Amino acid sequence: MEDPGEVLEQREVRGREGSYTMVLTRRDLSALYPGMRLYTLRLLLGDRTLALFRTNTYEYSPTDPLDAESVARREADKWEDLLSRDPEAFFAVHLEQVREPIDSRKNDVLIIQGSPRADGNCSIMAGWVAAAAEEAGSSVEVVFPHDLWIRGCTGCYQCYNTGFCTFHDDMEGIIASLRHARLLVICTPVYTSTVPGELKLMIDRFQAFHAEMFLAGRFVQRTGLVCAVAGRTGKDNFTCVTRVIHDFMKNLHITPRAPVLADGIDRLRDVRKVPGLEGQIRAAVAEELVGGGSRRHGC
Repeated sequence: MEDPGEVLEQREVRGREGSYTMVLTRRDLSALYPGMRLYTLRLLLGDRTLALFRTNTYEYSPTDPLDAESVARREADKWEDLLSRDPEAFFAVHLEQVREPIDSRKNDVLIIQGSPRADGNCSIMAGWVAAAAEEAGSSVEVVFPHDLWIRGCTGCYQCYNTGFCTFHDDMEGIIASLRHARLLVICTPVYTSTVPGELKLMIDRFQAFHAEMFLAGRFVQRTGLVCAVAGRTGKDNFTCVTRVIHDFMKNLHITPRAPVLADGIDRLRDVRKVPGLEGQIRAAVAEELVGGGSRRHGC
């Protein structure tokens, strides 16, 4: 259950149809980000929430003259004024609309094929992962970020008000897929020492899922696996890729397993020519789904 926080102010507002209660609360989210505070304004009729407004301190940049608490209190004044004058006009604008998470995808394994080349080496590795998962009796979904409409994160922090991103795009479905998965596998090439741009867009937008879990107090342990290819020779080519993806996974309480890395592909051209690579990937997937790797971590 969500922590409502401390009550800063409570008002009784008389409208044409009766009496309403406005409650302004402040929740300390400094365990998440230093100094973050979430302000919530609710309009109640008995125990029923009729309208809701939220804002947090991280929404306001250093050059913004506004701050979260003053904005919340100003909103309360506006609500009180309009409710007393014209309740119909108020509810036409402010009646709470509950945004429900998309909940249609329920697969055991989510594979993110992070390469823009649909028929390249990452696609081959994703196929190995999918085959191993299906052989283990697990359902699989493969996602191609480059085929989806995903806007870039703007760093507005508004997802920490509601647990939802302000953008409505294909990312909602991806979060729904991860919500039910027990294993996340990311297949990626190395682009300029890190991940491709569209994959990074997706990684950044998963921040809304982090907000959802934190606000609700629900943290489900999952495991994650990185399968990466690099054109140049040397495992140091994967330093940034594994750091970016592993930090992303840890942020979502996903336990990263040892990555499967294939370097020197510029010369070989085809990951199927790497001795033992397919077996290594299949074994890593089977360990999580059959060998109990995920179950050891509460999934």
